[in-house]
Amino acid sequence: MATQGWRTEDWIAVYLGAVIIAVVVALFSWKVLDLRNAVSTYRWTTDGQIASRTAGWVGALDSVAKGAQAKNQKQLAGAANGLKNALQKGDRKAIETSAAQLAKLGGQTVAGALGREIRGHAAAEAGTRIFTWDNLSKVLYVGIAWLVLASIGFILLGGKVGLFIAGFPAVFVLAWLARFLAGNGTFVDWGVEYVIFALFLGLLISNTIGVPSWLKQAIQTEYFIKTGLVILGAGLLFMEILQAGALGIIQAVLVVFVIWYFCFWLCRKLKVDDDFAAMLSSGVAICGVSAAIATCGAIQGDKKKLSYVTSLILIVAVPMMIAMPWLVKVFGIPDIVAGAWLGGTLDTSATVVAAGALISDAAMKTGVIVKFSQNALIGVAAFILVIWWTMKAGAATGEKPSARIIWDRFPKFILGFLVASAVFSFFLPASIVDGTKSALTEIRTWWFALAFVCIGLETRFMELASMEGGRPALAFIAAQAVNVFWTLLLAYLLFGGWIFAVPDIK
Repeated sequence: MATQGWRTEDWIAVYLGAVIIAVVVALFSWKVLDLRNAVSTYRWTTDGQIASRTAGWVGALDSVAKGAQAKNQKQLAGAANGLKNALQKGDRKAIETSAAQLAKLGGQTVAGALGREIRGHAAAEAGTRIFTWDNLSKVLYVGIAWLVLASIGFILLGGKVGLFIAGFPAVFVLAWLARFLAGNGTFVDWGVEYVIFALFLGLLISNTIGVPSWLKQAIQTEYFIKTGLVILGAGLLFMEILQAGALGIIQAVLVVFVIWYFCFWLCRKLKVDDDFAAMLSSGVAICGVSAAIATCGAIQGDKKKLSYVTSLILIVAVPMMIAMPWLVKVFGIPDIVAGAWLGGTLDTSATVVAAGALISDAAMKTGVIVKFSQNALIGVAAFILVIWWTMKAGAATGEKPSARIIWDRFPKFILGFLVASAVFSFFLPASIVDGTKSALTEIRTWWFALAFVCIGLETRFMELASMEGGRPALAFIAAQAVNVFWTLLLAYLLFGGWIFAVPDIK
């Protein structure tokens, strides 16, 4: 493929991301269509799964009703009891209606969160929500649009576009299947995201029947990842980070730099190569999967190593999501401190929300604040890594690093990420930013789903399992253990009233 000038993979990703963002903004601004209705549905919960959750929900509703009665909140208590009766009868429509009422009355409280959770499950009937022409047609239109856009970019890259067009639909269908599986109520509650299913499906094919030759040209991991990261920038707003409070930013910086350095140092002690170490360190210290992807691009890392790191991040995050709220209750950790702890240690946003919701609204909100602050450091980390890796390459070859060399090595898709973030933070009206958020999130998710399917398709499981004798996994788990204690200390110092006043987060 062409690798010169403006036709590099990085630049093509920037162009595609910019075009997609511009089209979404234009459609919203000109009122061509309601972008909220363009987003497909993937949530589904079976009747059996609802029945298995009923006892737990009834117990929680009893607590809500009791608390509401103690505060003389008669409407809220009535809504909780009404939902309890609907659950006991097993009528999904009645459950959905009653849960919606509780969510409305409860607002941003535990009662409201419980109502939204139950309503989400009750409304998620696969036959009436997912497998309808209205929903599937949205997926079809997205698939056609992505095929056209990706093919144009592929032509500019000098690839064999005919073979790419032949294989792309298969990759897209696998990405849809990954999102469908992740939409099951059980996996939603556990915080297991679509990327793990995308990886699994790709690995399943590559390690059983093998990847057919007609599909190989459509396996374009870096191409899809870089485009998705450019679009991710539109969702990272500087003012939201600042409004979240200086304490979250301070904790994020201290966690990122200390844990990143510790993980990298430990990797070297365990004789893990530097490229692997950088991806592991970014994954554990910054924000999990997104940071690992950005780091891989910045250092031009191995995609097989990236699949290893992302799988490890998600596998470790799930038991932590369950264990940490339990530890909070056992040791009586204050809710605000607990939220800051969760946000600094759990490596995916979904697990932060899920774990925080098990404690309180304040814990959940604090966790999101800290996690969002860490996400903002992706671009900073990529810039530092490019300079470092450039200096390393110069030391090895004897070539003196220059501004031109640093520019040539710098991943241009990170520039696209930063520009998108700046535009949405400072130049677009809040109405456009809010109105396009769900559509851009959906679009970004598609590109990442495609990328992780591709990672699985080009990875042999035995190679993945035996990679460097398990030392990278040991380094990651050890670094995560240190992260748990270091972040808890910082959370107490910054959010526990030891140095600053306890933030007013409710």
